[in-house]
Amino acid sequence: MNDDVPTWWTLLDDDAKAAARVISQVLRKPIHELGLEQARTLLNSAPTTAPVTPWDHVEQLTVPTRAGSISARVYHAGDPNCDSDRPALVYLHGGGFILGSLDGVDELCRAIAAGSEWTVVSLDYRLAPEYPYPAALEDCLDAYAWLTRAAPELGIDPERIAVGGDSAGGNLAAALCLKRRDDHSRLPVTQVLIYPAVDGTFTAPSWSDFADAPPLSTADARWAWDLYVGPEGRTDDHLAAPMRAESLRDLPPALILTAEIDPIRDDAERYAARLRRDGVRVSLTRYPGVFHGFFTEIGSFSKTEQAIAEACRHLREFARA
Repeated sequence: MNDDVPTWWTLLDDDAKAAARVISQVLRKPIHELGLEQARTLLNSAPTTAPVTPWDHVEQLTVPTRAGSISARVYHAGDPNCDSDRPALVYLHGGGFILGSLDGVDELCRAIAAGSEWTVVSLDYRLAPEYPYPAALEDCLDAYAWLTRAAPELGIDPERIAVGGDSAGGNLAAALCLKRRDDHSRLPVTQVLIYPAVDGTFTAPSWSDFADAPPLSTADARWAWDLYVGPEGRTDDHLAAPMRAESLRDLPPALILTAEIDPIRDDAERYAARLRRDGVRVSLTRYPGVFHGFFTEIGSFSKTEQAIAEACRHLREFARA
């Protein structure tokens, strides 16, 4: 093989190779070398003008928090004016705690609402470094607590609320569950964690094996983590790095999805193993041939549709339960 071709390239499926080529054309430098302003300009998604999944019942909300308020977008499953309360998934977007928006997961939330028949509530939490840890987590905690109170007004069943997220959003979803468990508050019925960023030590083998894989390199992840938690690192704070929790007992059942060619992969799969050891029901699937970020890229990867379908099946199971 050509010495310039990374060893992981042969592991990519055709969709991922095509996407990697596009990424290399858009990102002429690694994300951490672009700087925050240019990274946001290049990577934050614009509003969808012709969504793949049309959805009639999308509502914009302002949700109160301890710091003021955040925006949210509600994808109602069915008529929001009907008498039957629906289960709801609170969804937290990825982006390394420094990127991402409601628009970036708009297509995904539409697809989940359509495929699961759950209402999806997408939160626009504050981003670092302007608002470092724990600002994003506090926004998510406050918005989740508000939703449990406001659920009947939104046509949501307060007894059937789940939480999920991808990458940094998976971190926040896991941390939300830990905090509510620690506070003896009502827990989400399940947690859907998509390649969650659960550790801040960067020591697992995948951080070396896929250090330069697209679109998130190990150097990019370290840079984003430092912007989120600050120079002290907070690797021992279990609400910043859920893997550091002393125990994962009594947490909600989890669905964890990972990508084969992803620096985060081993951390996420080790978190699944720890949950199992601590008595939590876990379903773990590694999607071969794809890299970090595939879950939100509807239309780019065949594995995206498979992974969304798995998440929807998981939610339907809990709706019935």
